[in-house]
Amino acid sequence: MMAARAMGLNGTVTACESYLPMAKLMRKVLHRNRMGKAISVFNKRSDELEVGVDIPSRADVLVSEILDSELLGEGLIPTLQHAYDKLLVENPLTVPFRAVTYGQLVESTYLWKLHDLSGIEAKVSDGIHLVPTGSDSIIQVKSRQYPMHCDAIREEIKLLSEPFEIFEFDFWKRPESNGETKVQVKVIDDGNIHAIVSWWVLQLDREGTVFYSTAPRWINSPASIGYWDWCDHWKQCVWFFRGKGMSVSRGEEVLLEASHTETSVSYNLNVQVPKNDTRQHDHNIRDFQLLLSPERIAIYGDSKWRSSVLAAVRNALQGRVNPLCVVVDDSIFLTLLAANLSKTSHVLSLFPGLREKGAQYLETVVKANCFSMDRVEVPEKRKPCLTLQDTRGKKYSNKLLLRFLSQVDMLIGEPYYYANEGMLPWQNLRFWKDRTLLDPVLSEDALIMPCKGILKARAMSLPDLWSSRRCLGDVEGFDHSIVNTTLGACGELPAPKEGPFLPFSIWQCGEIKELSEIFTILEFDFSKPISSCHGTAQVKFTEGGICHGFVLWVDWIMDTDNSIVISTGPEHRYWKQGVKLLSKPVAVGINGCNSNSEYGSTIVEALLEPSSSELILKHAFL
Repeated sequence: MMAARAMGLNGTVTACESYLPMAKLMRKVLHRNRMGKAISVFNKRSDELEVGVDIPSRADVLVSEILDSELLGEGLIPTLQHAYDKLLVENPLTVPFRAVTYGQLVESTYLWKLHDLSGIEAKVSDGIHLVPTGSDSIIQVKSRQYPMHCDAIREEIKLLSEPFEIFEFDFWKRPESNGETKVQVKVIDDGNIHAIVSWWVLQLDREGTVFYSTAPRWINSPASIGYWDWCDHWKQCVWFFRGKGMSVSRGEEVLLEASHTETSVSYNLNVQVPKNDTRQHDHNIRDFQLLLSPERIAIYGDSKWRSSVLAAVRNALQGRVNPLCVVVDDSIFLTLLAANLSKTSHVLSLFPGLREKGAQYLETVVKANCFSMDRVEVPEKRKPCLTLQDTRGKKYSNKLLLRFLSQVDMLIGEPYYYANEGMLPWQNLRFWKDRTLLDPVLSEDALIMPCKGILKARAMSLPDLWSSRRCLGDVEGFDHSIVNTTLGACGELPAPKEGPFLPFSIWQCGEIKELSEIFTILEFDFSKPISSCHGTAQVKFTEGGICHGFVLWVDWIMDTDNSIVISTGPEHRYWKQGVKLLSKPVAVGINGCNSNSEYGSTIVEALLEPSSSELILKHAFL
């Protein structure tokens, strides 16, 4: 629409959108703005357009925004290559004109904990070896750049270099598929290089007067001025360097090697691995390698989390002889614990997400964790959960599966389900569903761990997050109000419409402020089969400010004494919380005493149908 407005009656605009619902929405927006006749919309990928069929001739101008936080991840290069080959005249005008990627070497214990489980576990002495000596690569994060709001960890980052340029991509000419560069980087402080933080700067016009930058706030450059508004669509990227990092001294120079494919950028520090480094023994380890998220790596390495889970499992095993323990989720840590802490236990790990990879992993680490695989079984059956009905009338050669026909003494989970870290917290109540399916084979005194789940909440001021999800209206002179329902807008919705719950790591949501104490909304009793839950809570505000919504999470009670609690709240940075944004922000105060327009408390009512994991939340300000 901006292109059509800029050209007026002197040109034609062709737009393509491959996703049908978005193409339909686009046509509605064009109609609302009386531009339906000025723009031709094709429900196709741009590389499916043909000159002479879809468009009358090659185009003079290319306008695109196929950018992610890494720059290349949405297929920018192959899309532009096809456009230059098939759709554009020679020497076309392009918006944007070019992009430059930058990087900075950093030391950060927090970032180190997100990827080096071997190094972290070396400092823990609980007898469990997720990464045995000589198998450092058995659990890894995927080698790629990870989008992150690095400003949120600025106080935990030591800058070890000045910013440096990595790649320059000229969009005014056909881009190359692959590229390599070497950058000699001078170190400005002593430390260990754990990661490289990268960002990009767009030059949108040929003259170089319009820029957009995704740099962190600590970068001072003309391109960054005026672009400090928090946003969730583009962040900085973090690339982890393997192991404990590279030790460097001020004034030293290091050689950074960077390469890019059509869709990604990767980095390498020119480091010589010592001959006695145990990593040289990782023969064929890739066959058994588990690729986990950085947050999962950090959880497995967290000493407080490990000691809490260990204490809960040890207490659960006390006094039990030859217990049959079923691990219903994808927790390799619980499996190792149950087999290691009791020399007579029999463990059946369902691993609904890991499946064969989980079984291969256990076979690799079994010796280091002092048990044998004849006490551990991962069923081959590709079902989310086994039931008594699944086992009746079937022949199993394995003793554990035969024992499963008898009764289960322990049913445990963290709960953690592989590749589901981006879900809303209460969707891990899948554990409750699995426990219910297994109810027929639980012994009378079967122990369920966790014993309970508690849905907690807190009222918060979240101006940046709320602004990023508010309803659209006028955008550059064009009416976009018709898109809000389809795109899931939360703020400024007309009554009685409400926005969806959103999974977010609150600590990365820009400006935040706590307005109330933590309060309990619902409790889930896992000793009983699954059922609907309803709860109401009234909470007073402890701080004045603008309330933008409620943040919710689950605390998992691991023992019957309620003494071991695993919280997934905002202060624990490795979990996402659920956010319910208000349609309209509300001014609140302590007892509402500052002004007649301020509310002093709120009543929150919740209903959860666990079978569908649907949470309904209602609130009233008082």
